[in-house]
Amino acid sequence: MASILISGGTGLVGKHLCKILKEKGHSVAILSRATSDNKSIFHWNIKDEYIAPEAIKETDFIIHLAGAGIADKRWTKNRKIDLIDSRVASTNLLFKKVKELNPNLKGFISASGIGYYGAVTTSKTFAETDSSGNDFVSEICKLWENSVNQFNTLQIRTVILRTGIVLSKKGGALEKISNPIKLGFGANLGTGKQYIPWIHIEDLCNLFIEAIENNNLNGIYNAVSHEHCTNKTFTKTIAEILNKPLWLPNIPSAILKFILGEMAVILLEGSKISSKKIELTGFKFEFPTLKKALTDLLK
Repeated sequence: MASILISGGTGLVGKHLCKILKEKGHSVAILSRATSDNKSIFHWNIKDEYIAPEAIKETDFIIHLAGAGIADKRWTKNRKIDLIDSRVASTNLLFKKVKELNPNLKGFISASGIGYYGAVTTSKTFAETDSSGNDFVSEICKLWENSVNQFNTLQIRTVILRTGIVLSKKGGALEKISNPIKLGFGANLGTGKQYIPWIHIEDLCNLFIEAIENNNLNGIYNAVSHEHCTNKTFTKTIAEILNKPLWLPNIPSAILKFILGEMAVILLEGSKISSKKIELTGFKFEFPTLKKALTDLLK
């Protein structure tokens, strides 16, 4: 079994991933900004460029999930800097310390986002070979991935998972979308025609584990279900599972832009993302359809 260090281990995905990894017999430690007497929690401070040396020396794999939430706050100038630095500066720090303390690390697995392809709504289905978009979120992802790819210079197997919207029982996007529907106030956003690339949290965690246990995985993979659905389909499916009516008109784009500013683009735009590359490796999704995923999470 492997010794695994996780950044972002207290987040939505990190908590679930730690649980599954431990159940499979792996040794798991996390990086934390707070100090702790817990031997499986190691202190790090990105600003001061500090990581407890034993965290790096004693690990076989690093899973890098740390990053400020894209949709947590309005995108002010300072917030944009935080969104980039929390990903890029943290990756650069990990690279610096691995190069210094553990250059024979077996693997570095990092999250990224399908926002890499840009916040656009088109008929195109984006694959890993497609170029990046030209908006703020795509710039974040591009800078993040560039920093991750430094590990290739150390001949360390490097995997990047471009993740769609993660669906989970508690917290995350699904809770925010389903709560108004439960109360009878659900509505489509904007035109409702924008696509929502998604993945069940169980499948995403299994993908991270696959990236550790399968030495053939290398490079970039889209971490999304193969079933494409629009905002309208997504909202309708939730309402059907919850047995709730959808009677309100679409929420106009102008209102969302007024409330959220530039950040509204992540709700109003979205394209189809291909999962073929990861499926061709033999990976099987436990929740390949939206109805099966939402039934599991909402029932």
